[in-house]
Amino acid sequence: MGPNGGVGCCSYAASSRVPAGPAVSGQAVPDPSVAELVSHLYMCHELSTYRIAEVVGISRQRVRRLLSRAGVPVKPRGAGRRRPPDPAQARLDEFIESLYRQSGLTSIQISELTGIPDRTVRQRLHARGVRMRTRGRLNREDRAAVPADALAELYVRAGLSAAETGRMLGVPGRVVLRTAHDQGLPVRVGGPQPRCGPTEIELVDALYADPLVQQAMSRYGLVSRPAGGPIWQRFPVPLPVSHELAEELYVACGLALRHIELLSGQPAETIRALLHARGIRLRPGGGRSPFMRRWRGGPAPGPGPSTS
Repeated sequence: MGPNGGVGCCSYAASSRVPAGPAVSGQAVPDPSVAELVSHLYMCHELSTYRIAEVVGISRQRVRRLLSRAGVPVKPRGAGRRRPPDPAQARLDEFIESLYRQSGLTSIQISELTGIPDRTVRQRLHARGVRMRTRGRLNREDRAAVPADALAELYVRAGLSAAETGRMLGVPGRVVLRTAHDQGLPVRVGGPQPRCGPTEIELVDALYADPLVQQAMSRYGLVSRPAGGPIWQRFPVPLPVSHELAEELYVACGLALRHIELLSGQPAETIRALLHARGIRLRPGGGRSPFMRRWRGGPAPGPGPSTS
């Protein structure tokens, strides 16, 4: 059966009641054969419903009703016929991908540069298998970080503090600590010497090993992600954190905001907003969280503002 509608392509072509093919334009078609003619033009000649309406002289809505009653599957609007790939469009898609990946432009910036709608830009990137960056003014992928080899040399092997390492590398000390957490390096904890336990810990593994954290993760269906690499690589899509889960991890498990971020990939500020929405008062800055005191064998903290 070919597109030219030879005999045998459908029951209408073999019929002699009405001539087959698009040549029936302007011809008075007996009503009983309209459905057969419409089906023949759609299936054998691959005409669109718009074109069939013009040829047969009926409305497009009636064309679709006749096809539906005849059991002919109608393609979704805009599907059209299969067309060969357009080299110009392929080059445009490659250009869009290079602007997004190599140049770091957003889909909105690419839209302004190319004149293609922002939504279409994102659809083209999705079609090429490009992993989209997180939305927002400050993407997680764009966070400042330090080279892993320099961090291991200065902070781990030379034993410099985070502040000293940061001064040598030209970044704040908090960036040093965050990069160490992301890379799975042992992070030293300030404060008095713990009564038991090692002097260096790998925080992510310690969080996953905590019984209270394990119970909360199991209850809410959170999956564990091994340490190593930036957090946006560990969590290309952050895990969902509800208000109830944020409260349990912060209050019952005693985690800090950064700890919850390491477990879920959700930014610490997002966790802070969830806790504020639940009316949870945050612990004052500085010192160790209840989780760190529990894990390092320190004295259990008394009731504080976070549990009220």
